[in-house]
Amino acid sequence: MKSARVLLACGLLALLATVSMFSAESSGSAMATAATKFVAALSPEQKQKAQFAFDADERTHWHFIPTGAAPTAFPRNGLTIKEMDTSQRALAHALLKTGLSQRGYLTATQIMDLETTLGAIEAATRAANGAGAPGGLTFVRDPERYFFSIFGTPAPKGTWGWRVEGHHVSLQFTIVNGSANVSTPTFFGSNPAEVREGPKKGLRVLGFEEDPARTLVTSLTAEQRAKAVLPGDAPRDIVTMNKYPIDPLAPAGILMNDLDAKQKQVLTSLIQAYVDQMAPDIAAERSARLKKAGAEKIGFAWGGETERGKKHYYRIQGPTFLIEYDNTQNDGNHVHSVWRDFERDFGRDLLRDHLKSGH
Repeated sequence: MKSARVLLACGLLALLATVSMFSAESSGSAMATAATKFVAALSPEQKQKAQFAFDADERTHWHFIPTGAAPTAFPRNGLTIKEMDTSQRALAHALLKTGLSQRGYLTATQIMDLETTLGAIEAATRAANGAGAPGGLTFVRDPERYFFSIFGTPAPKGTWGWRVEGHHVSLQFTIVNGSANVSTPTFFGSNPAEVREGPKKGLRVLGFEEDPARTLVTSLTAEQRAKAVLPGDAPRDIVTMNKYPIDPLAPAGILMNDLDAKQKQVLTSLIQAYVDQMAPDIAAERSARLKKAGAEKIGFAWGGETERGKKHYYRIQGPTFLIEYDNTQNDGNHVHSVWRDFERDFGRDLLRDHLKSGH
């Protein structure tokens, strides 16, 4: 038991090691500088689209489905990449980079670019079938249809926020007093999960978020599987969808303490795949919160088949956070993944404490 605890502690230290050296350097200042430059470069008409009051309902108006009119899609506000000139686009991407790691930025931009691939796939399907999309719906697939929004006034010591959102990307950042960066909900999706034809054949944008989970579930003993595997088929989508606020899901799965040393390392690496999407200081904060809440209380649950390319789902839940990953649509080739924080989504607890302090 003692050696298991030591191994678990070592795994968590490894999880923190890649980001702890940066934890003293806040990205809040970099975000404020980048956002200020971005806003300053916009025309009055563009600013009207891109800027909102910090306390506007728009700030928590989020989703990951295609943009459009409800209920078949989601109405979005903000300034699209398509509406920006070349220099404005560069400033928008500079802002996006302040919130994400290099891999996180590559993930976001590859997902945006997949809209072109998805559009080609859907056009070929329509041509082959001689018909439109199911139910007569045809979505616009456009890698420039992603919306940038600023909430409040960016300032190094201020309280404000920003968002980048469109189909399969939803990233929001809340900066409180210039130093507390909150990055949830964080959503990344991928359709297709694996590109199977064409020049991008073999591309799996969210492979880092899939492979360790399969390695873990296939390593479980029969006794462990009885705890970890959810009954029935995999859920048809992430359970929490775009609900806000959310509560922890019903306890399910196998706890970290019920895994052997190697399995603990695999689960830790899977969590790290999500942590490593973010800028270093935000990643360090995520790691520190889950460690403080008790890593031994983290549970892993799997639903569906274990063969690659088949429909499957998993969730990782701790006292403070929830990861959901679902790959069931399009016959198991369409991923939705999200990191939620029960108290900190959209900076809820930090803003509450900030207001209580009388500022």
